[in-house]
Amino acid sequence: MKAVGYQEAGDLSRSDALLDIELPRPEPGPRDLLVKVAAVSVNPVDAKIRRTRAPLSGAFDVLGWDAVGTVESTGADVTAFKPGDRVFYAGAINRPGSNAEYHLVDERIVGRAPASLSDAQAAALPLTAITAWELLFDRLGVSEGGGAGQTLLVIGAAGGVGSILVQLARQLTELTVVATASRPESVQWISDLGAQHVIDHSQPMLAQLQAKGIEQVQLVASLTHTAEHFHQYVECLAPQGKLGLIDDFESLDILKLKPKSLSLHWEFMFTRSLHQTPDMIEQSRLLNRVAALVDQGTLKTTLGEHFGRINAANLLKAHRLLESHQSRGKLVLEGF
Repeated sequence: MKAVGYQEAGDLSRSDALLDIELPRPEPGPRDLLVKVAAVSVNPVDAKIRRTRAPLSGAFDVLGWDAVGTVESTGADVTAFKPGDRVFYAGAINRPGSNAEYHLVDERIVGRAPASLSDAQAAALPLTAITAWELLFDRLGVSEGGGAGQTLLVIGAAGGVGSILVQLARQLTELTVVATASRPESVQWISDLGAQHVIDHSQPMLAQLQAKGIEQVQLVASLTHTAEHFHQYVECLAPQGKLGLIDDFESLDILKLKPKSLSLHWEFMFTRSLHQTPDMIEQSRLLNRVAALVDQGTLKTTLGEHFGRINAANLLKAHRLLESHQSRGKLVLEGF
């Protein structure tokens, strides 16, 4: 089967950063689906793994976690899906990725793809939808229909996670949503997705909030550059507020959280599959719920740009844009 992979970790200056390769078609384990991949999207984790992680096994590692496709065959213990089902999912970080014609994924982290979306539109959603949902409802503890009188500040809202988080918060809660963006096109993007207020994260944030009549916020979702903005989060958060994080950094001075009794909440959407947690199937249920909300018109795709067919040249272009931090929404590729 066709695939795109790499042999050695490194940056995009390497001539072999990503390569078109041929690999054997995999065979499903007991709870696996073998999916014929139709479309994929690119996430920051793809670039991070490509830069830092040696191949898990064999000569090549295949990146890619978001995928939409059709079930080709199933393992002996699969109960929820059958060949021919159209599915979408975000995969597992400790297994080969989805930048391949055929891909194995555990049925417990797979949902039925939204019927109202094309393959490319649906491929934009799984990883970021899981991340945003778990961050908002599981980590920050907001209940559906709740949040009245509270404000959520979303940092880096024009990216993939922010684009769906803003929608979830607006459509499923009573939170006031303040999003950050620093470019006019990003401001327009997140305003169209439902943010009630937009401020510039490159400028002092508390003053901008107060100019809009918001003295402090109860919740912060930091989706990028947490270490850079951390001291501002402490300023902006009300006493007993909550800070949710998804990005990586070397260190934080968490003692700054103590005077206000602020709490810190990590979200890593691969935790359930990586540790085979007893509630792993919640991600399947979550994706099915997201698909239903999309088909009802409550949520919309966050596809930002289509990069053409799934091959090394096009994936390299997508990785470059992603690493420039200038992308809006999700970057999607389709077909081999």
